[in-house]
Amino acid sequence: MDFTSDNAAGAAPEILEALARANGGTAASYGTDEVTARLQRRLSDIFEREIEVFPVVTGTAANALSLAALTPPHGAVVCHELAHVHLDQCGAPEMLSGGAKPLTCSGSGAKIDAAALAAILDAYPAGIVHHVQPAALTLTQSTELGAVYSQDEIGALVEIARGRALHVHMDGARFAHALVRLACTPAEATWKAGIDIMSFGATKNGAIAAEAVIVFNPYIARDLAFRRKRAGHLLSKMRFLSAQLEAYLADDLWLRLARHANEMTERLASGLSDVAGASLQTLPEANEIFVRLPSAAIRRPKEAGARFHPWPMPGDGADGRTVRLVTSFQTAPEEVDHLLGLLKS
Repeated sequence: MDFTSDNAAGAAPEILEALARANGGTAASYGTDEVTARLQRRLSDIFEREIEVFPVVTGTAANALSLAALTPPHGAVVCHELAHVHLDQCGAPEMLSGGAKPLTCSGSGAKIDAAALAAILDAYPAGIVHHVQPAALTLTQSTELGAVYSQDEIGALVEIARGRALHVHMDGARFAHALVRLACTPAEATWKAGIDIMSFGATKNGAIAAEAVIVFNPYIARDLAFRRKRAGHLLSKMRFLSAQLEAYLADDLWLRLARHANEMTERLASGLSDVAGASLQTLPEANEIFVRLPSAAIRRPKEAGARFHPWPMPGDGADGRTVRLVTSFQTAPEEVDHLLGLLKS
């Protein structure tokens, strides 16, 4: 029973099969192969417009390259205070942008509050040479606390950002999980809502190592090919990245895998309501749960071999501590039920 992370899951069989097919024969190098060309066309179809696609190996690279394309060294990236680009990517966005500063906002569920965004932009007026200049807003979808921005919430934030001429980036490491929750099209969830560029994730949802920078605004893409090469993410055998992403998208595999993970989280959240002393810290809307549990309840599944991470939150203490439980495309209903049984015993 592993609920530590969706990164702990293996690869979807369909993606492994696609890699085996891509291994046959030879192919042009550095992204000039037919698999990568097909991927570009497929993603353009899915997003209902011509886009630029830059496959990379990691989500950190996708985020850092995206934000570097939007933000000059004297600029700033506005993000949530819990955003991975701020806390979990070792300064990669700052490094690749040449020093752009993160400006953090608050908001429940790791969703940026519109008033907080307006306040931080007011605190850094345009044209004041002593201040960094906000250049980009980044939104994580789904968020670091398992919440999902509604279309109205994104629209309100984009409107504020546009008022200061900021471009908008979406960290879509778990974009598929958010999309099945929203029940809208990929286009409606991104560029039609005002997103200029996104990090499109697959690794947390069945790929081995495959992400992509997707650019909806062609002006932004003008030098991304050079940035990717300089950052070491222009793979000579790019077809093996593109093959993973192509298989991920085929027959809506990406949405089916994410839907299963979300359903397992819903099953787990429902069962937690019957666990004495359990208290959900956020409303689970994708595939992550943050729940405060009594110490005895945490100990029982740990002793039985269950794995999950402690996740300290305000209010934790002698009466209970918060843990994070993450489901994936591989999580079986029996695993969820077994964990719940241990928590209830």
